[in-house]
This record gives sequence, C-alpha cells and structure tokens, in this order.
Amino acid sequence: MEGFKASPAWISLMQHRRVLSGLSLAQLFERDPHRFQRFSVSDDDLLLDYSKNRLTGETVELLVELAREADVEGWREALFKGEPVNGTEQRPALHTALRQPPEEAPRPGGEDVGAAVADCLQRMETISERVRGGGYLSDGEVRDVVSIGIGGSDLGPRLVVDALSDLVDDGGPEVHFVANLDGVELTRALRHCDPRTTLFVVVSKSFGTLETRVNAEQAMAWLKQAGLSDTQVRERVIAVTARPDRVNDLGLDGERVLPLWDWVGGRYSMWSAVGLPIALAFGMAVFRELLEGARHMDLHFREAPPERNMPMLMALLGIWYNNAFGIPSRAVVPYTDRLRLLPNYLQQLEMESNGKRVTRDGREVDYQTAPAVWGQTGTNAQHAFFQTLHQGTHMVPVDFIGVAEDVGGGRGDASQLTANMLAQSRALMLGRDEAGIRAVMDAEGLDADRAEALLPHRLCPGGRPSNTLLLRSLTPRSLGRLLALYEHRTFVQGVVWRINPFDQWGVELGKQLAGEVFDVLRGDAAATDLDASTRGMLGQLTAWGSE
Repeated sequence: MEGFKASPAWISLMQHRRVLSGLSLAQLFERDPHRFQRFSVSDDDLLLDYSKNRLTGETVELLVELAREADVEGWREALFKGEPVNGTEQRPALHTALRQPPEEAPRPGGEDVGAAVADCLQRMETISERVRGGGYLSDGEVRDVVSIGIGGSDLGPRLVVDALSDLVDDGGPEVHFVANLDGVELTRALRHCDPRTTLFVVVSKSFGTLETRVNAEQAMAWLKQAGLSDTQVRERVIAVTARPDRVNDLGLDGERVLPLWDWVGGRYSMWSAVGLPIALAFGMAVFRELLEGARHMDLHFREAPPERNMPMLMALLGIWYNNAFGIPSRAVVPYTDRLRLLPNYLQQLEMESNGKRVTRDGREVDYQTAPAVWGQTGTNAQHAFFQTLHQGTHMVPVDFIGVAEDVGGGRGDASQLTANMLAQSRALMLGRDEAGIRAVMDAEGLDADRAEALLPHRLCPGGRPSNTLLLRSLTPRSLGRLLALYEHRTFVQGVVWRINPFDQWGVELGKQLAGEVFDVLRGDAAATDLDASTRGMLGQLTAWGSE
C-alpha cells in the first residue's frame, strides 16, 4: 500500500465504515437530537452544516487523525510561511500573501513579497480610478473593458464580476470576458463595443498561451481596423504577466504592464493584478473588500482547530466519500443565480490542482484523487439532474450554497430559494420509503393494482449526503471568504493524498500535441507519425475543405 491508505487512521476508518453501513442518515438523526449543533460550524456570517453526512463523532475524530498523520497542520504552516510547497517547480505558493498585510507577508529567499504586492495593488488602484473617472485615455472615456485570458486568468474574475454585477454601486465600465480560442466569443463581446471607448486587459502568466495570444492579436487588429493610430491602440491595452519581456511586440510601456509572480499559481491568481477587471468594474474599494473576506478565511483556516475548521472538515469529508465509498464525483449547487459560474470555477480549482496520479515523491498512487466536480444553479438543477441525485445508481454528494438575504434588488425570492434548497437536502437525506409512498398514492386515489405497479418507481432510497453552506448575504467580503474556503479545502486534500496541488503538467501535453496537429493541418508537416484515428479525422477535414 502507498500513501495515506497505509496510515493507521485510514485503516481504522475503513473498519469504522463497516460499522456505519448498517445505519441510515435518518437513523443517525433520530439517535442524536443535537446532531445539527454537533456537526455545524459558524464563522461570522457563514454557516457550514455538515450534519447530513454519513458520519458520527467517531468518524470526525478518525478523519482529523488522518489529517494529522498527513501533517496537514505542518504543511499549512509551510504554505503561509512561503516555503516551497510546490515541489516539482521548487517554489512557494503565495496566493495567501496577496491578501496579507505587507508587514506579515513571508520573505522567501529575502524577496520582499509584501512590498511587491502593495505596490501592485496601488498601481491597480491608480489605473482603476483613472479609468472609472474618465481620465485614462487621452482622447475619451472607457465605456467597455474586455478581459482576455483563459483558465485561472479568466474564471475567477469572470465569476466575481458576474456575481457582484448588480450588488454594488459600480458606476464603472461594462466588463466583458473572452477566453475561448473560438473567435465567436470575441466577436460577441465586441458586438456592442466602440473601439474608441474600449480598453483591453490581456492576462497571461507566461504570455505564451495560444488562446490568449490569438485573441489579443485579433483585438488589436480590431482597434487598428477602426482607424486608430499605433499610439491610440497601445493606450487601449493593459497586460498582466510574469513575463514582461514577451509583451514588447505590443509596444506597451511599463505603466501598462502589471506584474504576476512565479509564486502565484494561475488558478489562485484572482487576488493579484489578474483581478484588475474586478477593480475596473466596481472600484478598488470593492476589490480590497474581496481580499479582506479571503483574509478572514485564511485566519480561520490557520487558527481554528481541525474539528471546527471549515476547509479541513469539507476536505476530509470529500476524501471520506471519494476513497472510502468510491464515489467519483461531487455536485455543487448554489441557490442563487449570482453564483452560477461557481461550479465552473471550482472545476478548475479542484480538478487541475488535485487531478494527479503520482505522489509528491513521484510514486504512482494506488487510490483515487480528485473526483469530478460539476453543478448548476438551483432551482434549475432540480429540473436537470436531481432525478439522478434522488434515484440514480451513483451516489453523488452535494454542496448546497444558499444566501439568506437578497440585497441586490431582486424580486425577494431568497426565501423561496432557501426553502427549495433545504427541502432538497432533506429529501436527499430522508428519501421516501414504501409506507410514505403508499400514503401519497392513497391520497391521490390510485387503485390498489396501479399503486402496486408504481411503488418501485416512486421509491427514493435517501441516505444521499450533502453539505450546506449558508451565507447571510452575498457581498464582496462574503464572496472572498467563500472562494478562499474552497482554495484551502483543495490544499488540504492534496496534502492528505500526498500529491502536489500546485502544478499542472498534464495541461502542457495537450498544448504540445495541438501544435503538431496544427502543423499538419496547414501543410507544414506530414501526418505519418500520427495515430490512425487522428490521420483519419485529418483526412476527412482535408476532404471537406477541398469541396
């Protein structure tokens, strides 16, 4: 056995699972009237209810012991102190330093990280104030901002701007996002933009990402086609990158290039200058509130004991289902349309971080790592995939996320949404047994033969686990806290699985092979070295192209 499966705590957990197998979630609640109080954690205006999980107090104790055997607390300190927790790339992961007070930030290798971050934030503030105040362009005001990036350079800011778009008094430009290599997305974003009043923010850590490079080139061509001079074009482009040497061909001066650093991973980078579109949309004060919320969760993660630590508990429960029960996926269902992009964001955060097959020291794991993450907003999800959640053969744990107060000028539907969310989590837990179904069919007036035929089709087994995260309201602070919670959840799982959550070597392979195939498509290389399937598909493409 390799990794955590050989740990005493895991062996005990597997024995404990057999004891639990004879108890339903309904029975666990019947036996313990204080179950909610025992298995919920509140931190300021955020509540985690994890009582609807297949666990007892002993389960939590064993899961915490599993974390201790993996030295989660030691790795946590290493993360915050700026030690090289990203072993394959031999560098720290300092996304938490982006929201720390400068004087508290670590200094890896003597680098003044706090000063660098503070300077970057100040530059972001200067730019956002000038843009929002109408003084950034020499020949007009900025009415539209188009952010060009992909993956971690896109998903976080896109989520935040969408979530807060009518919650704060922005008074700023309209912000659009473009990520896909498919030019349709850029075309749609520019459809209602005026080249003279549009600013582009091009975000790429390496400034070599194909999708971002192609979209940036097309954006600049669009500006030039409108008759803007080279000077006017350059004035309408800001770059965010760790490789300023690679933006020389854009002709940008230093004022229009904001830094990224090697010690910030792309999927953890929205707290840096990658978040400039957020500041442009809402102002720097809102961006700083987002940072403050994340910082609040950093402190909770660092200081709360494991038994009361939200990221640790959620991470360990995910491991419990993934590895003890063999459940290969998890659904995330926010009951607010403002968080409709959260499942997409979490897909990258968790699956790119922990979708690994070898341990930190290069040994192949003999256990499952990151499960698939998917989801949709409630109540839409109820009419899409909840049938599978209630009656399907695959058990799927769910993270429900609700907002108690609608402060954004909606129709006042927060209570209806919350009622549906709580009802769904209750229905997944309890199900409906034979007696309950018979009572319903009796009330419907069905005859005995028809009722008997329908009975197996209407049974819901229950026992389907879920967490519920309840925010008092959705604000920049509470959103920052929520996103940082999931960051730390991801980190804890990586530590327990003995993998590195901060690299992504698998992503690079597809990029390299795409270049080889593209060379064949444009006639610069032969297809002889490609597999039969790829050659066949290329042949069909060539045939269609010649018709």
